[in-house]
Amino acid sequence: MFSLQELISFAKQNGFIFPGSEIYGGLANTFDYGPLGCLLKQNIKKAWQKKFFQEREDTLLLDSSIILNTKVWEASGHIKNFTDPLAENKDTNKRYRADKLIQKHNPNIDVNGMSLEAMTQYLIKYRLLNTSNWSTVKQFNLLFQSHQGSVPSNNNIIFLRPETCQGIFVNFKNILNTSRKRIPFGIGQIGKSFRNEITPGNFIFRTCEFEQMELEFFHHPQETQKWFDFWKKYTYDFLLDLGLKTENLKFKDYNKTELSHYASNTTDILFNFPWGFDELWGISARNDFDLKQHQEHSGIDLRYSDHQQCNKFYPFVIEPSVGVERLLLAVMLNSLQKETLTNQTERILFKIHPFLAPYKVAILPLIKNIHREKAKQIQRFLCNYFEVIYDETQSIGKRYRRQDAIGTPYCCTIDNHTLEKNIVSIRDRDSLNQEFIPLEHLKDYLVDKISF
Repeated sequence: MFSLQELISFAKQNGFIFPGSEIYGGLANTFDYGPLGCLLKQNIKKAWQKKFFQEREDTLLLDSSIILNTKVWEASGHIKNFTDPLAENKDTNKRYRADKLIQKHNPNIDVNGMSLEAMTQYLIKYRLLNTSNWSTVKQFNLLFQSHQGSVPSNNNIIFLRPETCQGIFVNFKNILNTSRKRIPFGIGQIGKSFRNEITPGNFIFRTCEFEQMELEFFHHPQETQKWFDFWKKYTYDFLLDLGLKTENLKFKDYNKTELSHYASNTTDILFNFPWGFDELWGISARNDFDLKQHQEHSGIDLRYSDHQQCNKFYPFVIEPSVGVERLLLAVMLNSLQKETLTNQTERILFKIHPFLAPYKVAILPLIKNIHREKAKQIQRFLCNYFEVIYDETQSIGKRYRRQDAIGTPYCCTIDNHTLEKNIVSIRDRDSLNQEFIPLEHLKDYLVDKISF
């Protein structure tokens, strides 16, 4: 596995990820996604949408607003409870997550059960970060606040959403009425969220602006364990389908003192990041907390009508939730490797699932002046079906290496056989094997190879 610093360097050099606002000195914990990073993100989202929605009959998609009525966040508890315990190191004037510092110092301690005063005393007593000069630990709200309208006032405060799921809950009745779905069924969405939190500096693992893929699966209260186990396995299998290695994944079950205020059960799927196993995907039993809260604050009946039983009840909810950037980071760390070939030369190999690869095939004319026209013709045809990259610069060997490094699973070489017999050579990224494919079968051959 690449080290984190090696990955950061690779991502920038190859156009995957750039520091945000770099020409102005950057902005902490912000990143821009270059041409390859943009395509990789899109393909991760496409894979999630395919497995969680396209291939299922019991799930629907939503795209809710980033800015919601402030009452939504009052009802959900975010205005009151969405906080982190922060302490200031008076020697450096920097703020830190007190709970994270303590947990790193002593992994066996129950940080969630500690009071703010106890955290303060712990920082001082054990001289964390080699100093006892700490401020009192205080709770800081993580919501990004703004105002709607030309004149800021307490009456027009708005917040950037810290999670996408509340947009689903407030639209539960709309979707129920228009889709004619009966429980169990799920509503999911992909969208940006914002959290004004202190981040640990682990690249794109945790940032202030990020994209979430969340599903809220509504079910009968008596079937919570059944659906919790189902989505736990379904999510894990999806990660394996993406190509993540079993040795890089494990489950973490939360005890009652560690649970969020809305959850009765939570399991995280952890990935082996360079700093150790850390959260990749969370599966939570939110039960009926959200629908009850929104009914209480809005006055709108959000219960589900069971016409067969002639009663109404609040559906319970299972939520599998993952950050796109965090999953992208895991995919890159899982797939990037340095490989020594039989001739003792070394190559960087981005051994990613073909469906996720930014480009599915590279079109390489063997001699550009002779084979360019035919190569361009093939490129124009294939780009109607998937992403294609064209490269005619330097030797064929160096071009192969470039494509290996950015994850392109197949290289299509155009040579005299192509001009004379309409046959192309297809090189496999992982095995290095080559096949000769008639042009008339090329599209179908590649479509089959890159399917997910």
